[in-house]
Amino acid sequence: MAKVEIYTKDWCPYCVRAKRLLAEGGAHIVEYPVDMGGDKKGEMIQRAGGRTTVPQIFIDDRYIGGCDDLFELQRSGKLAGLLAA
Repeated sequence: MAKVEIYTKDWCPYCVRAKRLLAEGGAHIVEYPVDMGGDKKGEMIQRAGGRTTVPQIFIDDRYIGGCDDLFELQRSGKLAGLLAA
């Protein structure tokens, strides 16, 4: 099973949607809350090429992007293959 990491904020509806889609795909999710900033938020910004919005999603250390990018992978049929790797 692929390693899935997601940077989130508690109040973010896009984070909830992304986590739900990943869970439906059987992914084990490692979640990093960045509500209060700190080291994890800095790490997220660096890993995501300067992006500061949430969620920011990585599968096997490959940058996926945000919620819309994740759903596009699902629509294209590529998400299942990434999660199964």
